[in-house]
Amino acid sequence: MAAAVAAAAAAASLSRYNNNNNNNNNSSSTSATQNHQNHHQLGLVVPPVMSRYESQKRRDWNTFGQYLKNHRPPLTLSRCSGAHVLEFLRYLDQFGKTKVHTEHCPFFGHPNPPAPCPCPLKQAWGSLDALIGRLRAAFEENGGQPETNPFGVRAVRLYLREVRDAQAKARGIGYDKKKRTRKPHVTPDSEACGSTSI
Repeated sequence: MAAAVAAAAAAASLSRYNNNNNNNNNSSSTSATQNHQNHHQLGLVVPPVMSRYESQKRRDWNTFGQYLKNHRPPLTLSRCSGAHVLEFLRYLDQFGKTKVHTEHCPFFGHPNPPAPCPCPLKQAWGSLDALIGRLRAAFEENGGQPETNPFGVRAVRLYLREVRDAQAKARGIGYDKKKRTRKPHVTPDSEACGSTSI
């Protein structure tokens, strides 16, 4: 009980401190570094703000860790293989929101079907591809070796390619790789040759 009262008092004190500090400041906004310094003076530790990518990567890593714990039999990360990653990706399909028409569906290959159909909802290829990229990075950031990364094995890459192709056919949407346009390479010699005057 005393700890809760102390925590509430500290929060109220911090709130009063910030309000007084903001009232004394002539500008309408306080910079993030000034807030960080103020919190540091009070002895509070303010964690750095993570980017959207970093926070999503952390959530994905925690989700995969929970999946391994709930796996029967439970798995440790060191015993996780590409087969377990594929199992995880198939498990995620139940939470998908992308309609993927079967070959027997009359809307197979139509990007905008005119009526509803009973075809399953699955994870979109782009979502799975981004997820694997984040998990691959998280694995190495958490001490895993690139050579043993189960998210980078050939079987996972092939599975993602199969999903991409199957969804492209089923939805009538092509996934063309964007080609980079290359600028013509100009060398100093070619400039000199082209600008000579007689």
